[in-house]
Amino acid sequence: MRQSHQLPLVGLLLFSLIPSQLCTICEVSLENYSCLTVLPLLNTMINSKYARGIQAANVLLSLRLVGIQDQSLERQVIQEVKENEEKKGLDLTSGQLALVVLSLGACQNSDETITYVHLVSQLEKKFQEEIKNMVTHNGNPLTNYYQLSLDVLALCLFNGKYSVTEVNKYFTPENKNFYFGSQFSVDTGAMAVLALTCVKRSIINGQIKASEMDLKHINNYIESLVKKILHEKKENGLIGNVFSTGEAMQALYVSANYYNQTEWDCQQTLRAVLKEISQGSFHMPIAAAQILPALFGKTYLDVNNSFSCGSGSFNISIHKPSPVEPSSSSSWISVNYTVKINKTYSTNVTVKNGSVFLDVMKRAQQINETVFRFTYVETSWGPYITSVQGLEANSNDRTYWELLSEGKPLSQGVGSYVVHNGENLEVRWSTY
Repeated sequence: MRQSHQLPLVGLLLFSLIPSQLCTICEVSLENYSCLTVLPLLNTMINSKYARGIQAANVLLSLRLVGIQDQSLERQVIQEVKENEEKKGLDLTSGQLALVVLSLGACQNSDETITYVHLVSQLEKKFQEEIKNMVTHNGNPLTNYYQLSLDVLALCLFNGKYSVTEVNKYFTPENKNFYFGSQFSVDTGAMAVLALTCVKRSIINGQIKASEMDLKHINNYIESLVKKILHEKKENGLIGNVFSTGEAMQALYVSANYYNQTEWDCQQTLRAVLKEISQGSFHMPIAAAQILPALFGKTYLDVNNSFSCGSGSFNISIHKPSPVEPSSSSSWISVNYTVKINKTYSTNVTVKNGSVFLDVMKRAQQINETVFRFTYVETSWGPYITSVQGLEANSNDRTYWELLSEGKPLSQGVGSYVVHNGENLEVRWSTY
């Protein structure tokens, strides 16, 4: 994405307004780095089409936590909620609604009259629907455990009703829903740590009743999940992958009593993140939104405490990026595209240089619609493949369409992974 010519001016304003102490992350001076490092993140968050409507909740939450007010984003989220309410019911997943509650309830002044409060009761119902689905479908929620953790976190922070007994039952660290195949999901585990930490604090503070055994279980769960998160730390300091690192940092911020200081070099992780930012890795607004709070030493547990939120109080405007001039001469590349279910179907596809995985799938569908037809939905992470050849992904069966390159799973989505000449691409019917 081409940067707006106006953004550097906004950036200089932000730099002048951000308190100097906010440049200290993990209580370590950055020395060779400045707060201008966050400007590419802000550019991504405020200019992308994936930061509109209900999807703006992620961005709004992140900006509020670090002290940036954006009334345009607030209006977008509120309007989307109103439009959903005009339907028969809120047409949102439980996790989406939880993010709305968190974003609209975050860092509010006492005189604000946002309508998020009644949404908590809606979230209570959706959370119970998740629990009911797990009872009837072999422990599988309607969505996933990342969203389930968001539900518990939002309900905990905003005094919603939830059962500590159910939390203890379903958040056992060995639960299959913390894994994607055999791989532990770092961002899911991190969100669970944040949720469980909130529940733990509520029990200790007497805000919710629970037995000593309940508290002991929650402590054990947090400790175990933190160990699993640290086990996924890479040599360069990233935790899991570049996109899960931000939430992993949040989880480790709030759980320092569960690991030794020698087990995590926060400054090393920070350097790795800053390097990834400079290389443009956080080009999706949700990715930028998830890493930004950690850079400022903030976590989602700060959302209902305006004192703990970013002390900056300033406005930014959304500037649309300047249109990209078309190239005078476009080059073309050829890739091999395969769909694998019970049988394997392959074709050679020619697309423009710079195309993404989704472009390849669209071109293959034009070549042979019977074999390569597919559907997708737009999410905050961009397009998500829902079916191929009419075979739909199903959370109850824990099935999905896996994206691979040269036989290896991709960490980027179908709308963001840029393909290369001669590459072997595959969508595979898989379980997690």
